[in-house]
Amino acid sequence: MSSNSTRVESDGLVLDVRFEARAGAPLRVHYRVQNTGREPVAVFDRGDRHAVLTKRQATGDVGQPGTRDEGNGDVTLSHVARPLPDPSPTLPPVPLAAKLPAGDMLEGTFTASPMTLDTPKRLRWCLGVSAFEPAHFSSPEQVDGVEIWLASFDEASRQTTICTPWFDIASSAFET
Repeated sequence: MSSNSTRVESDGLVLDVRFEARAGAPLRVHYRVQNTGREPVAVFDRGDRHAVLTKRQATGDVGQPGTRDEGNGDVTLSHVARPLPDPSPTLPPVPLAAKLPAGDMLEGTFTASPMTLDTPKRLRWCLGVSAFEPAHFSSPEQVDGVEIWLASFDEASRQTTICTPWFDIASSAFET
């Protein structure tokens, strides 16, 4: 793997990620997640239903990542299921998930321009996944060969989060 690529393995999943960081341009992230386990999983990279209904995103597209400023120039980007906000909005941001059957692979790409007060020095990306239990998901849609499901807000507490190592912007390399 090159210095701007990394692999993370966790409980039946293999996540390969490549960051493309160019001065003055948004970060471009390419990834592939492979389910090496025996059961299907839900991958929370598809945004939320509110973004689809307001036409900020098409069903099946990779959603915009959340951004968290960790301080000292460290920024975490994330695609995860989020809990229901309190107070609940009129049109709640119901999480969307791609169903990834055992033995299958899912690829995606997104761009991000972290909105932070200071210019980021290091970035990492985290991806939420959970066991695909049909009772927690509804309303499947097929988009380009991928099943997209509405997820229960409870998935926010059930999911596992897989994160890349930190990526140093100046050297354009993942830390080892």
